[in-house]
Amino acid sequence: MNETHQQLLDFIETKTGLSEEDKAAFLKLLKAADRALTISDFKLDRTEKVKRTTAILLEETIEELEQKRAAIEQTNAALNQSLEELKATQAQLIQAEKMASLGELTAGIAHEIQNPLNFVNNFSEVSKELLEEMKEELEAGNLEDVREIADDVISNLEKILHHGKRADSIVKGMLMHSRTSKGEKEATDLNALVDEYLRLAYHGLRAKDKSFNVTLETDYDETIGKVDIIPQEIGRVILNLMTNAFHAATERKNRLQNDFQPKVTIQTKKSAKQILISIADNGGGIPEEISNKIFQPFFTTKPTGQGTGLGLSLSYDIVKAHGGKLHFETQADRGTTFFIELPSST
Repeated sequence: MNETHQQLLDFIETKTGLSEEDKAAFLKLLKAADRALTISDFKLDRTEKVKRTTAILLEETIEELEQKRAAIEQTNAALNQSLEELKATQAQLIQAEKMASLGELTAGIAHEIQNPLNFVNNFSEVSKELLEEMKEELEAGNLEDVREIADDVISNLEKILHHGKRADSIVKGMLMHSRTSKGEKEATDLNALVDEYLRLAYHGLRAKDKSFNVTLETDYDETIGKVDIIPQEIGRVILNLMTNAFHAATERKNRLQNDFQPKVTIQTKKSAKQILISIADNGGGIPEEISNKIFQPFFTTKPTGQGTGLGLSLSYDIVKAHGGKLHFETQADRGTTFFIELPSST
């Protein structure tokens, strides 16, 4: 019993003025109070033990959390490094895809440049002969003939300038396609851009395979004018889709081995809200089982070494980055049409 309670107990027992009943009542209360105090001491002791145990566990938990925090920071640092490496790899893959497509077009570009250069050379040679003739007419005093020859020379020089600009445009397009994009939009003649890459894709394949022959149909909406786009990026999309369309139509021709004539149609159209570029082929169509995979990175149906599987994936991302959509419609043995939708305020 508690020491104080014991003193109270001794006092009650020795107190002569209390009746036996009062003593018994006091003793009962005293024992109850002592029992309650004992229980409180026990609970307090348990609480102290729990507090000490909790403090130990808390300290261990804090230490464990600190270790986990350090591990998370280390993991985050590793993830950030991996992310940077992935971004660098992605940029390298994109550039490799650009250069691969440019390599395929090299012969086509050479063919395209050769035509205007032939004109420049021919008209330069003719102009040289005309100027020599002009000197003779000047010495003879035939001024009227001199004026006619001068007009012919001026006309030839205009043609030389025209074809020189044409060659310059092709070279600029080639460089634009190969360089790393700065992501800056430019007011671009969309129809001219589409037509430029259409010819490059066609002549590139034609140069690799002399038997390649596809009927081309174009329908350009002349009301489109200039559109704010990243020209080399949209050009890459058109180039990729045109090349795929040529392959699809040609593969069906090779498979059927009859009078089937492969054909590719490209159309531009402007509406109130969007500009639509459609590229249609009359190939075999896209099989249903792979139609939901063609925009996935690295997915390709071409033989190993003939495709990276990045063309359509990158094209999809480029169009999406312009605020547009890239989608397609396909039908077995009827062909496939890809649609590039760009907002009118691109």
